[in-house]
Amino acid sequence: MRQVLRHIFQKKQAYARLPLFERMRDERLDPSERLAFYPCMAFFIMSFGDLNKFVLRQEPAPDEYQEMVNVHTREDDHHWPWYLEDLTKLGYDVEGRSSDLLHFLWGEETIENRILTARLTELIKGTTGLERLVIIEAIEETGNVLFGAMLPLAEALEKRLGTQLRYCGPFHFERESGHTVDADHAALASISLDAETRERYKALADEVFALFEPWTHELLRYAIAHPAAIPAADPETDGVSQIMTRSSILAA
Repeated sequence: MRQVLRHIFQKKQAYARLPLFERMRDERLDPSERLAFYPCMAFFIMSFGDLNKFVLRQEPAPDEYQEMVNVHTREDDHHWPWYLEDLTKLGYDVEGRSSDLLHFLWGEETIENRILTARLTELIKGTTGLERLVIIEAIEETGNVLFGAMLPLAEALEKRLGTQLRYCGPFHFERESGHTVDADHAALASISLDAETRERYKALADEVFALFEPWTHELLRYAIAHPAAIPAADPETDGVSQIMTRSSILAA
């Protein structure tokens, strides 16, 4: 398994060079502009809790590997409220018609979010506990790239807004970095695999990264199409100023 984990790390390094993350690291742009994709990932982020609860999790667990999966899912199935909290703090939580919101979530501009959710579900279906751990490892590494790139942006915006961004910032990143599966890397690495199984596990990881790449391109397209600028908090109102933007989650 050590070779599989090494392969996943190599895929992570290539993933980190995708255009979305290059833009997020571009210090010529304002942090709010580099985070302008945030509303676009709503469908996938809100679906991810269910993916953990109803697709990855299997109870009772048939073996120790599925139990490791179950423990991980219980750590990861409740992060979506933090996403909604930051959606409000960043100024994207605006009033509008329900039909506009539904059109945004199921429209063409967010199609890769829905495809990613559906195809991850398809990929996981019928897999063993150990295979699911491989899939989780790959998903975790995609998340580590995203949250690692968001972290300095969130920290800059927290100072500007005078509030904590729990999903984008250190609060979430530290919890993602401390997952049980991460702590069990040594145990996973010690598992012996034959050559055929090793290649099959690498292929599972490759598929995860292949599914996430179009999603990153969709987020980038959205960020470019809907630039945003976040002013500082207004001390007179003791609150956060409304985001100054040419778009909102309901006007995509």
